[in-house]
Amino acid sequence: MASESTMQVFRETGAYLKGHFGLTSGLHSDEYLQCALILQHPHIAERLGRELAAKLGAAEIVASPAIGGLIIGHEVARALNSRFIFTERDQSGKMVLRRGFTVRPGETAVVIEDVVTTGGSTREVIELMRAAGANVSGAGSIVDRSGGRADLGVPRVALATLDVVSYAPDECPLCRQGIAVEKPGSRPAA
Repeated sequence: MASESTMQVFRETGAYLKGHFGLTSGLHSDEYLQCALILQHPHIAERLGRELAAKLGAAEIVASPAIGGLIIGHEVARALNSRFIFTERDQSGKMVLRRGFTVRPGETAVVIEDVVTTGGSTREVIELMRAAGANVSGAGSIVDRSGGRADLGVPRVALATLDVVSYAPDECPLCRQGIAVEKPGSRPAA
């Protein structure tokens, strides 16, 4: 179920967009949630971070994929009084820890993302944390666009869950209508 208060923030900040969007997952959609437009407001980011932290429980590490998960992950870590680290993609596109970030075997971690569509980036961070020896206890996002269907292999929470229709590019009715595709995400659509 969508949390009306969370979605109201998206509408008020102009972060809920309608159009024809190429998503990082490679899918197309007529709806886009531009979290950067809400997270540019520190008081909103802090509030959303506290709300997510309350749903997740204690963790020693909060890990997020760059770029989308950076601000909300940091705010969740602040609320949990935890360490915050982030992952980046190397030149081959693989998610890695850089900048001297390390994980001690046995540390409890949660993975935080801004928006989950297929869960691909979040799953990559979970796998990386596990490979480094962390016990990943859960995951969270501001918005789950999958309607709750994205399987991350760990318990997960979201402040708003939406069932947003997404299309493979070759099945996209917006493409068939000749509507130009926008790619507003932090990395090119697949």
